[in-house]
Amino acid sequence: MPFVDARITATLTDAQKDAIKAELGQAVSVFGKGESFLMVGIADGYDLWLGGRKLEQGAYVSFSMIGDTPDDACGAFTAKVCDILERNADVSGDSVYVTFHPMARTRWGWNGSTF
Repeated sequence: MPFVDARITATLTDAQKDAIKAELGQAVSVFGKGESFLMVGIADGYDLWLGGRKLEQGAYVSFSMIGDTPDDACGAFTAKVCDILERNADVSGDSVYVTFHPMARTRWGWNGSTF
């Protein structure tokens, strides 16, 4: 189960959140996953600072997944995330930061145990 945690400075409508969630569900295909296995968290109206300066427009997106996150897939996913947020939240790609967190099965828990 991949998890995308998106923290966005813009205040979004429910329709915008739904569009972002659905498009992220398609974007994870670069990792061989689909929306049916994806968990998404969207925190809008989020305060972000960079270099001591509050960002008027920006986003931080964290991607966690059991297993490896190949470099080419990370690059493709980053491009898709930037496009999704630019079209749906009016956040330009140069204000979007994405990190990747591959996890061992023993480091991801669910239903009282780890995978």
